[in-house]
Amino acid sequence: MFQDKEMVNDYLAGLNASLANYANVIAQTNNSELRQTLIQMRNQDESRQRTVYSYALQNGHYKPAAPASQEVVNQLKTELMSEQQ
Repeated sequence: MFQDKEMVNDYLAGLNASLANYANVIAQTNNSELRQTLIQMRNQDESRQRTVYSYALQNGHYKPAAPASQEVVNQLKTELMSEQQ
């Protein structure tokens, strides 16, 4: 039988995979009504993922990586902004 930690981590993994797939499908969808529906579904999954993540964190089922320093955050922002131009 699954333990709480295993179920939470399995559900999170499924949500994360689903979110990655939404990006591909949304980008390739030409029908605007379908695109909006997919965006809504993705947003709901993002909200659900955040709720489950918070639950896992509070119950010790997940240990996040150490936070990035402000220097690393600024460097990444700079790199991403230069790629967009």
